[in-house]
Amino acid sequence: MTKPLFTALVLDPTRMVLGLLSRRELIWQFTRRNIELRHRGSRLGAFWALLNPLSMLALYFIVFGVIYDQRFNVLPGETRFDFSLALFMGLALFHAFSETLAWAPGVIVTNPNFVKKVVFPLEALPVAHMGATAFHLLVSLGLVLLGAAFGTEGLTLSVLWLPVLILPLLLLSLGVAWGLSALGVFVRDIGQVTAFLSTALLFASAVMYPPAKILEALNGKPPLVQAALDLLLHNPLLQLIDLARRVVLWHQPMPVDVLVHLYVVGLVVFAAGAVLFALLRKSFAEVI
Repeated sequence: MTKPLFTALVLDPTRMVLGLLSRRELIWQFTRRNIELRHRGSRLGAFWALLNPLSMLALYFIVFGVIYDQRFNVLPGETRFDFSLALFMGLALFHAFSETLAWAPGVIVTNPNFVKKVVFPLEALPVAHMGATAFHLLVSLGLVLLGAAFGTEGLTLSVLWLPVLILPLLLLSLGVAWGLSALGVFVRDIGQVTAFLSTALLFASAVMYPPAKILEALNGKPPLVQAALDLLLHNPLLQLIDLARRVVLWHQPMPVDVLVHLYVVGLVVFAAGAVLFALLRKSFAEVI
């Protein structure tokens, strides 16, 4: 590998990521601005950070918990309240990623003034948006834990696993955000693709049903269909949501091999996104 290529693939992304530490004050200012902008002008203001996840929970609970009478069938005597808690946790974790798919393709394109400022760290824009997304994720998970205190299983020290599970989700989301924000400068149609992808991932991540349903569907299917369903089981979002429910809400042991797999995937996507952003950043000003 030649020195310029090594610099482009390794040194530039490394400097970019490490440079974020020295720009934490700037990132915090933009994160706070993004949180405020989301609710600016509304009468209820930041209260929508509570109402939005609760309204989505109510909608999905009525459809899947009442009309279809769905259950995750893990807890003995699982109640509708237990189902709603597990559903809410799945929705909170999933929407943290789906929000990334929604804003990432346009985060650089919609800030042309920053692109033309040579000294401005453009990589901080996706990080600040990710910070706002993480804020709303914490609000939703706080509601989940509050409800879990009154659930069948209650809360135990297993709740301490929750930050361990959130980290790979943030790594995965930020890596995707960097990659999509860089590609969105050159391919403006990416936003249309990610809208469909977000809906497809919602059903592919076992948010509203237990992953055991996928295992049941494997029986008697053609080899090609079985391979597709088996690949679906390795979806990191599916694994993360199922793991969070089982460990935090249902107090089952943490499967270390699955946790390691999530961290490996998160770190790989994070690194790939950083490399892609660092490589394409030099041409942003020419396109915008």
